[in-house]
Amino acid sequence: MESTNSKVSSVRHFNRFYTRQIGVLNQGLLDSPYSLTEARVLYELAQKETCTATELGSELNLDMGYLSRILANFQKKGLLQKEASPQDKRQSILRLSPSGQAAFALLNQRSSQEIKGMLSALSAPEQEQLVKAMQTVERLLSPRPQERPAFIIRPPQPGDMGWVVSRHGALYAQEYQWDISFEAFVAKIAADFILNFDAQKERGWIAEVAGENAGCVFMVKKSDEVAKLRMLLVDPQARGLGIGKRLVEECVRFARQCGYQKLTLWTNSCLLAARHIYQQAGFQLTESEAYHDFGQDLVGEIWDLEL
Repeated sequence: MESTNSKVSSVRHFNRFYTRQIGVLNQGLLDSPYSLTEARVLYELAQKETCTATELGSELNLDMGYLSRILANFQKKGLLQKEASPQDKRQSILRLSPSGQAAFALLNQRSSQEIKGMLSALSAPEQEQLVKAMQTVERLLSPRPQERPAFIIRPPQPGDMGWVVSRHGALYAQEYQWDISFEAFVAKIAADFILNFDAQKERGWIAEVAGENAGCVFMVKKSDEVAKLRMLLVDPQARGLGIGKRLVEECVRFARQCGYQKLTLWTNSCLLAARHIYQQAGFQLTESEAYHDFGQDLVGEIWDLEL
């Protein structure tokens, strides 16, 4: 796992690369007489029929003195029209003049052409990968919403089992320092589920948040009377939404629907969040045993729920 200093260096390296890529360091953005900040102010003014300098400064998080100089320069060049606000005489209503609209239209056209040129050098899958990566950056760096994002629970689809195996391997290495043998262990469980799937008595569930896989759980037949819960996982970015609880509830509901008498699972004492979910669902710890595997000294546990 990267150290904090290494992560900082990686982010700064990306920032330097991308500012060069989009020409932020050039004297004029997109071969125009406007700086990046001036172009952004033009863009915001073009998106609003009217606004005040205070609203604009708040939207862009700009120093008001700096913004005032930009607006004064725009007005001097005939790009901006100002009139007193009828509600507050201390405020001015701002709108782009016809010349300002024309300046924005040229910048907007050049920006679109530049992005199309950058994308044209990539294959269609690479373009999709780039857009998703940018959306991820925006999502992670945007202010966290007060409302919890919604999630959906759905059956597994082709490609999901690869994600299940990969995410288990990566997360358990990151959070518990388990070695790659754990990924092989999960891969075997996943393969057995696919190859021996009994649609009447077994089921899998994938949780999605904003179109991205965020969690999973599977229920397999152990005997005619006993089902086994396997591979419960919730991605770190989706924790706290109640996904783990909901996935376990789906297992319990389906096990009862199938007529099983008991639902059992194997976990480890270090997996505190998962153990808490099992306790909430009514599972009881029935066995525990120390062992060494996945590169660690561990305590394996059996938890059972009488249905």
